[in-house]
Amino acid sequence: MTEGGEETVGAPLVAVLDYGSGNVHSAVKALVAAGADARLTSDRGLIQDAAGLVVPGVGAFRAVMDALRATRGDEIIERRLAGGLPVLGICVGMQVMFEHGVERGEETEGLGEWPGAVTELDAPVLPHMGWNTVRAGAGSTLFRGIEDERFYFVHSYAAQHWSMEVTRPFREPAVTWCDYGTPFLAAVENGPLSATQFHPEKSGAAGIRLLGNWISALPQAR
Repeated sequence: MTEGGEETVGAPLVAVLDYGSGNVHSAVKALVAAGADARLTSDRGLIQDAAGLVVPGVGAFRAVMDALRATRGDEIIERRLAGGLPVLGICVGMQVMFEHGVERGEETEGLGEWPGAVTELDAPVLPHMGWNTVRAGAGSTLFRGIEDERFYFVHSYAAQHWSMEVTRPFREPAVTWCDYGTPFLAAVENGPLSATQFHPEKSGAAGIRLLGNWISALPQAR
């Protein structure tokens, strides 16, 4: 079933977290185009039962965190990840997965799923807005078959360091980088949690392919 109520037969259910973030309808449409039964929802039961959860995010780190906490979206995300259920963060939805964000000298606590901070890019012109290539991490599922494509970015802040240590039997995360003034994290795939700094839903055919790669790896899509 799409956000309009039309059922998508045979497609895995993907919940798009409705916590008040703007401009989420394009993400729902892109997920449907990529093969999902995508639903914009805040229903905790439906979200927990979904094959995948997408966490969109636009604007400021603090505003997104405030909205997540106000709607208990932080608890929803934590519960899914604790159960090993797939989550995909987009743009600020990726940024809030880190320990904290620093905007204009003000520090805000994030969800803390990954270590490190989100800080302003060191670039001559901000925001970083437009198309850019990425260096896909080894073993990436998201970028399978689209390693050389371009993706659409619009942001002034990003995580610029990766320091998470993983020991066996856990799989090493696939960490994807991009360059704009300085290297920054364009995407991370770490167990059930994946995220992109760019907007797949605004990245044309390559973005649809990336979402399709994520959807095809969902447990209920196999």
